[in-house]
Amino acid sequence: MAPMTRNFSPRGIPDRNVASYYRKRAESGVGLIITEGTTVNHKGANGYPKVPAFYGEQALAGWKQVVEEVHEAGGLIIPQLWHVGYMRKRGIEPDPQVPGYGPMTVQAKGAIETIGLTAEDIHDVVMAFAAAAREAENLGFDGLEIHGAHEYLIDQFFWEKSNQRTDEYGGSLERRLQLALDIIRAVREAVSNNFMVVFRFSQWKQQDFNAKLARNPEELERFLIPLAAAGVDVFHASTRRFWEPEFEGSPLNLAGWTRKITGKPVITVGSVGLDTTFTSSFGGKTAHPTGIDELIRRMEADEFDLVAVGRALLADPDWINKIRDGQDCEIEPFTKEALETLA
Repeated sequence: MAPMTRNFSPRGIPDRNVASYYRKRAESGVGLIITEGTTVNHKGANGYPKVPAFYGEQALAGWKQVVEEVHEAGGLIIPQLWHVGYMRKRGIEPDPQVPGYGPMTVQAKGAIETIGLTAEDIHDVVMAFAAAAREAENLGFDGLEIHGAHEYLIDQFFWEKSNQRTDEYGGSLERRLQLALDIIRAVREAVSNNFMVVFRFSQWKQQDFNAKLARNPEELERFLIPLAAAGVDVFHASTRRFWEPEFEGSPLNLAGWTRKITGKPVITVGSVGLDTTFTSSFGGKTAHPTGIDELIRRMEADEFDLVAVGRALLADPDWINKIRDGQDCEIEPFTKEALETLA
């Protein structure tokens, strides 16, 4: 199950309904659940209302219940650790006065101020991820995922358009990796050797769906190899359509190239079982069910190891059982309104 923000945790606390939501998916055949993004303990980490936190006694107690419910149902679960960076919205909890934090200081007209992270701020962010990792293992999670995609904080440092720093965290592609490397190494040191560390990344950005961190396989290798060496066990390659080739001259998608370059297990994602991208769905367009023949073909060809399913599981917790049993015609379409009554 792919990580999907739901905004169902008032005051940052995942309650019994959240535990029930994840248990229902585990009971219906989901082998591994990646939770919705959950914020680390840094004052600017959160950017949206009612997003769960991964710190504080009440929030952690809520996550403990989630873990227990999923395990009782026979599933595995990992939290996605998140810092939104300059995507933070004005007036958002826990402290509405806190600005956004990003690679550089920016004051856009009508937008919340973004403060460039100082060396001290970077240390605080890195330690916040490490502390969350330690809590994840203590709570009984089966691993964790670091959110390094979709133009949130870590990805803001990757992207040359948002990171024009002149210190060791900016400049060349290798230097723009430094924040991620610091976080991965700190997380790796905070948990045991057999505790799975997943890293999610994307080429596309919220402001530019056609953005490319790596324009060819050689640049992708320069991007991925240092991350793998720092301690990533599994890569989660986020694309909007899993069937699209990443580079000219090869049918491999981003996950396929990641597996070929690193030799690490990879997760693919992107409109699995649906006929439109998530951006179309959230814009109000209904996403209708489709078959998964192409997905299976690619998986049997060893292009990737795991498949993350998002909206199909939001709309229908029994999606996997229906697919397995050949009940495609009974699968629910995904609509924007489905989120408002989500259980």
